[in-house]
Amino acid sequence: MSSDVLVTIAHVRAAGLCVHGTRTWFARHGLDFRAFLREGVQANVLLATGDAMALRVVEVARRGHEEPR
Repeated sequence: MSSDVLVTIAHVRAAGLCVHGTRTWFARHGLDFRAFLREGVQANVLLATGDAMALRVVEVARRGHEEPR
């Protein structure tokens, strides 16, 4: 699986996480939350944090982009 998936706020919500907490998380990791809302962020940026929340959201995003079988 590639880490080149674009993660959006929809993936955050689908992972069961709140927007307010995500905003705080982005600030803690020095990431631009407003840019994320507008454009999304590449999965590898989130994975580089090593954070469990990031791993969870990326997994949701990846499942949303799997090829049909």
